[in-house]
Amino acid sequence: MDKLIYTAMSGASHTLQQQAAVSQNLANTNTPGFRAAINTFRAVPLAGEGLPTRAFVVDSVAGADFSAGVMEPTGRALDIAVNGQGWIAVQTADGNEAYTRNGSFQITQGGLLQTRSGLNVLGDAGAITVPPDTQVTIAQDGTIFTVPQGNQPDGAVAIGRIKLTNPAPNTMARGDDGLFRSNGGKPADADANVTVLSGHLESSNVNTVEAMVNMISLARQFDTQMKMLSTADNNARQASKILSMNG
Repeated sequence: MDKLIYTAMSGASHTLQQQAAVSQNLANTNTPGFRAAINTFRAVPLAGEGLPTRAFVVDSVAGADFSAGVMEPTGRALDIAVNGQGWIAVQTADGNEAYTRNGSFQITQGGLLQTRSGLNVLGDAGAITVPPDTQVTIAQDGTIFTVPQGNQPDGAVAIGRIKLTNPAPNTMARGDDGLFRSNGGKPADADANVTVLSGHLESSNVNTVEAMVNMISLARQFDTQMKMLSTADNNARQASKILSMNG
């Protein structure tokens, strides 16, 4: 009885948490470069007096699905998609370095190259500033070229290169803001082998059908766990009646 209550109670609680993670995946189905979160359940024994018959069910974030999404053409000069493995380095609000696969950029009124969420895109020498009244093109290696409006393309000038990195997946962790960071907070080194495709965006790698099926499965699990709690409560009531009759 004791084991049933603890298992069902903790299982129901963490099923709700896993539903929240799946909901987040579904909410980011159309977010460029999004990596789906992978969650699993695991059992954790409850330490305490008496026999080791109790265990909690805990929702554990196993990591992220690092498989690539689909390259979708946009025709926009400030859109890039990372070819294969690799990341785009950005500067977070606290000044630290983080990594994203979302290559949809914009240029602020001050000329800073930023992500759509307002984070500075990092280059070899920090934030990248684009001169005013210029047309921007981004090369395969991340080098940014500008041409004054009305000039010929052969007058392009390189103003910087986007920092592209490729740390091992097991050395990266997702933050609450959806960005990835290196374990330990140490910035990853630039990798010259990482390339990008201009005029394209990588789609999210969330499998919508699989996520919906997972949501239904979790809902049924939650219903089963609540029924187990109800059964445990009913059994306890019946046992109390029997004991009172024998007394």
